[in-house]
Amino acid sequence: MNAQFKKGALEICVLSQLKTGDKYGYELTENISKEMSIATGTLYPILRKLKEDNYVETYLVESEAGPARKYYHLTESGCKYEEEVRKEWDEFVQAVGRIIG
Repeated sequence: MNAQFKKGALEICVLSQLKTGDKYGYELTENISKEMSIATGTLYPILRKLKEDNYVETYLVESEAGPARKYYHLTESGCKYEEEVRKEWDEFVQAVGRIIG
């Protein structure tokens, strides 16, 4: 898959995954990797930016299988942002569809 296509789509993929429930970073990577190939660590800059913009919050959960996991949770403003981005994405996909036929 074209890397530029993925680059533009990953933020909405992360937001959509978090809309279904809180997830930790590796879990997000695994879920998204089922549909498109992404390198480990690709999502962390996106998650960091979403946190800086107050669209996600984090919390730690102890794990029996190793260190505590950092979970990501969509804030109220993050839910609104996801809806806006999804709408823009839908409009973009429709416009590209019209252009390329």
